[in-house]
Amino acid sequence: MLSRVAENLYWMARQIERAENTARLVNVNGHLHLDLPAKARTGWDPLIVITSSENLFRQLYGNPTDKNVVAFLVSDPRNPGSIVSSLAAARENARTMRDIIPREAWEQISGLHAQAGRNVQKGLLRPSRDEFLRSIIVGAQTIVGMLSGTMSHDVGFDFLVMGRNLERADMTSRIVDVRSADLLPDLGGGLRPFETIQWMSVLKSLSAYQMYRQHVDQSVRRVHVLDFLLRDVDFPRAISHSLGEIEACLTHLPNNKDSLNVIKRLRKLVSDADVETLEQESLHAFIDRLQVAMGDLHARIAQTYFRTNLPV
Repeated sequence: MLSRVAENLYWMARQIERAENTARLVNVNGHLHLDLPAKARTGWDPLIVITSSENLFRQLYGNPTDKNVVAFLVSDPRNPGSIVSSLAAARENARTMRDIIPREAWEQISGLHAQAGRNVQKGLLRPSRDEFLRSIIVGAQTIVGMLSGTMSHDVGFDFLVMGRNLERADMTSRIVDVRSADLLPDLGGGLRPFETIQWMSVLKSLSAYQMYRQHVDQSVRRVHVLDFLLRDVDFPRAISHSLGEIEACLTHLPNNKDSLNVIKRLRKLVSDADVETLEQESLHAFIDRLQVAMGDLHARIAQTYFRTNLPV
């Protein structure tokens, strides 16, 4: 397969996943503000931290009000990680591969991009925001299902799966890092019951709440949520599952030794983590190591199989 095609498939998958993840983050944060009392609310700036956009956001907006953060993450074309920017980039990558991906998938990607553009104002207004964000999530999931069900599971599909799962693992690690640091850090004992609501929001940010309740025989608590999101091998957005999917794809590819070595290092880092002793400072250091290793994995894949080593 041409390196150009492999690269475009990989990035198309990442960009679609990024649009879905961003929509889910904004949606869940809005609902969280309705569930918590005013003095327990954590604001909208954690979403900027999760997406590593602090510098760009400050340059463009300054004050992290809900209106500014939502505009930056949903509709701002100057933000390459916004929903509209991610879908535009995914559509452009898909356009260059119309002879590679199924026609139905191309039409769905193009249609979702057009739909987002037509309805983007709904995403900026509180009464219609939920409807808009849900349409992005469902549209992105439809694309993933369509590609899985209509595209040959060959080498090209492997690059799609690797891109999607690396983006998922990256987002899961960011949510765990920032949201766990943000969970009622300095509030009195009277507000501790609301900590459960915030850990539920962590799970809901990843559409993980229902599967957690089905497969974890424990109430929603920090240590159990961390263990589930880091090490569960069956839940699609858990880091261990995503790494397993990437590893399986790499075994089909030539010149995979360096990338597989990074995967093994990542999987060992996750499996060896003692979630019961990962308090906030040590958890942040752990996530930092995880992020560095995932960046290394992206770089190894890009250096081996793509024309250029594009940044994450």
